[in-house]
Amino acid sequence: MSDLPTEINFWGETSEQDYFNLKSIIGSKSFFTSPRGLNLFTRSWLPSSQSPPRGLIFMVHGYGNDISWTFQSTPIFLAQMGFACFALDIEGHGRSDGTRAYVPSVDLVVQDIISFFNSIKQNPKFQNLPRFLFGESMGGAICLLIHFADPLGFDGAVLVAPMCKISDKVRPKWPIDQFLIMISSFLPTWAIVPTEDLLEKSIKVEEKKPIAKRNPMRYNEKPRLGTVMELLRVTDYLGKKLKDVSIPFIVLHGSADVVTDPDVSRELCEVAKSEDKTLKIYEGMMHSMLFGEPDENIEIVRKDIVSWLNDRCGGEKTE
Repeated sequence: MSDLPTEINFWGETSEQDYFNLKSIIGSKSFFTSPRGLNLFTRSWLPSSQSPPRGLIFMVHGYGNDISWTFQSTPIFLAQMGFACFALDIEGHGRSDGTRAYVPSVDLVVQDIISFFNSIKQNPKFQNLPRFLFGESMGGAICLLIHFADPLGFDGAVLVAPMCKISDKVRPKWPIDQFLIMISSFLPTWAIVPTEDLLEKSIKVEEKKPIAKRNPMRYNEKPRLGTVMELLRVTDYLGKKLKDVSIPFIVLHGSADVVTDPDVSRELCEVAKSEDKTLKIYEGMMHSMLFGEPDENIEIVRKDIVSWLNDRCGGEKTE
């Protein structure tokens, strides 16, 4: 996939390195070769202080998104709070290998991600630090799948509007869904699935919509058949496995989210066997809580995330 021009950033014309310097963090990017030979684009955002990070946060982006645009605002903030953050563009997204927005197997994506995260854990600088998963939307579902695949690999999870079930409000209706299932095995990359623009349904602040749309890596076409069928399969599976979640977690969801279902987040918190579980439902907030809301709402969500992390990392950051 083509690389981004260096001066195109969601925050404006300031270069990436200068912006990181202004935010007092250390940002880096590279490529990771997965066990199945895919070239996957990765980033890290580290605190600039000389003291060790207070914890490691392994992040997974959502469908059609990538780690180089508005997604960066959250790990930049968390790095300022003393956490070392790591993420990759999953197959078919951002600068990673694959057909744009085509995810033939979420299970293989999970293995790619675990392999990358394990490579970070092996760094001697990061030994004995608390390790947290962080996922937005589809990334939240993937984090739960990572937890099932590696139950002892992480100390907690932050799940932001997780796609544990695709909302009936955006799910293809019968008989369209039956037609799509029938032809998906023959034309898995066909971008035909009828759905409204999820960006319009996700972002509340009108002025922020053009910023999101300017992302050079954003996928603007209809969802691909194979990807939709795979997401339906995975979310149907997760819906039956919520009771088996045992990792400590916080799940955060907007009550006005019509892309992923806040009621499923409520169910997750109710039935999961985790002893340490927290639910935050934000009245009136939409799907994009960490970018698309008014700034004061974003601060509320950020504060809740950092407070939860602080409680599991020995208190607040001190200078």
